[in-house]
Amino acid sequence: MCPEALNRGGIMLRLLADRFLLALLGIVALSSVLPVRGALVEPFSIATDIAIALVFFLQGARLSRATVVAGFTHWRLHLMVFAATFVLFPLLGLAAGLLVPTLLSPALYAGILFLCVLPSTIQSSIAFTSIAHGNVSAAVCSASASNILGMFLTPLLVGLLFSARGSGPSLEAVGSILVQLLLPFVVGQVLQPRIGKWVIENGRILGLVDRGSILLVVYIAFSHAVVDGLWHKLSALDLAVMVGVDVVLLALVLAVTTASARLLGFSREDEITIVFCGSKKSLASGVPMAKVIFAGQDTGTILLPLMLFHQIQLMACAVLARHYADRRLKEMDAEEPLPAQA
Repeated sequence: MCPEALNRGGIMLRLLADRFLLALLGIVALSSVLPVRGALVEPFSIATDIAIALVFFLQGARLSRATVVAGFTHWRLHLMVFAATFVLFPLLGLAAGLLVPTLLSPALYAGILFLCVLPSTIQSSIAFTSIAHGNVSAAVCSASASNILGMFLTPLLVGLLFSARGSGPSLEAVGSILVQLLLPFVVGQVLQPRIGKWVIENGRILGLVDRGSILLVVYIAFSHAVVDGLWHKLSALDLAVMVGVDVVLLALVLAVTTASARLLGFSREDEITIVFCGSKKSLASGVPMAKVIFAGQDTGTILLPLMLFHQIQLMACAVLARHYADRRLKEMDAEEPLPAQA
């Protein structure tokens, strides 16, 4: 792939990230000025339930079962990604509990812990892997499988970790949560052979539906938080600490996944896939999951660390992807034979 194409790909990713970030900031501002109150709460809640079902239905309809099954042959790579996503991150999240209550409030720590048990992203993991010349087919499988497993593991981990802290949903409630999240996905998978091609062909329009659903859930979550006095409870120092914790989390996972991939003898292409799929957390899955899992709680505060982490991971991984791509181009230039002398 030529440098110009790589540059265009990186620029497009940054533009999309910035647009969605602006939309998220706009929704937070709107909910701060015009929060949902009174009689509007119930119809908006029904709308968000429908939006959540639609998000998981579309995820099921997009994922090809053949692709997922075929990709599992590279099981060592996938185990590395799943270990980073569902073991390393949660352990780091538990370690962040040492900052409570001196630097992190219990509500913000709940957001950090929730962030750490979420699955990986799909679209950006694949895009960054492609830009960096990684193993794209393995990235498709690993990121997709992470999201499927996340529908089971995220609620279970929330139930276990939060119950140990005396908060969060009970293990009995996790069963009903799984049904609410899993059923639309299963329906999408059942219909995937019939509608999968149409969903992929109309990905741009349906992507707007995905992002619109996320924005709607964020609007409701922050409306509840604002009504409960979010901006009176949260200081500039709290925001700075959250950014710092998110940056440290991402840096540690990037360092561990890179070092582990090299220590275990993975190829450069596989290392890139492990790094990008294992270090990400999905805002698209996290926002609707938070609404379902933490129903009746302060979801606005819980979502803040995830929203910040989303933008931090995009910026950091854009730089890292360019580094991998530039390194590949330099190696290719060094391998080219010199022209014969006349």
